Amino acid sequence: MPLKVHENIGAFKLFMLDCGLLGAMNKTPAPLLLLPNNENTNKEDFTENFVCSQMHTLRNVSINYYSKENSQLELDFVIQLGTHIYPIEVKAEENLQAKSLKTTLANNPTLVGLRFSMSDYREQDRLTNVPLYGINAYLETKKDI
Repeated sequence: MPLKVHENIGAFKLFMLDCGLLGAMNKTPAPLLLLPNNENTNKEDFTENFVCSQMHTLRNVSINYYSKENSQLELDFVIQLGTHIYPIEVKAEENLQAKSLKTTLANNPTLVGLRFSMSDYREQDRLTNVPLYGINAYLETKKDI
C-alpha cells in the first residue's frame, strides 16, 4: 500500500536542505561537529538533515517520518522506492543501537530496514547498514525494484 495513503499532513519535521546554512543559523562551530562522541552539539540533527538532503536529490522518493502516538517509537525516515517501503534510522556515530527500527522490523516481518551511519556497509538479517557517504548510490540501486 502506498505511504501516501497513511500521510498525516499535521505531523511533520522541518529540515533545511543546506547543512552549511543550518550550521551558520545555529552558530555551531564546525570543529565541534567533528569531535567524536561530543554531546554538546546537535550532531544527530545535523546528520538527519544531511540524510534528508541526500534523499531529496533522488527523483520520485517520498520522504516521510513516523512517530507512534503515546510511545517513544520514532523512525527518522520512511521512504517508498517502487513497491518497497523502507524504515530508516540515522546515526551520527558508530553507536548502532536502533531500538525503534528493530521494534518496527520485529512487528513487520516483510520490511527491510536501513540504518545510515558512520559504520561500514553490512547486511544483518533484515537490516542493512549504509555508510553516510553511500546513501545516494545505495538508494539508486533500489529505485526500480
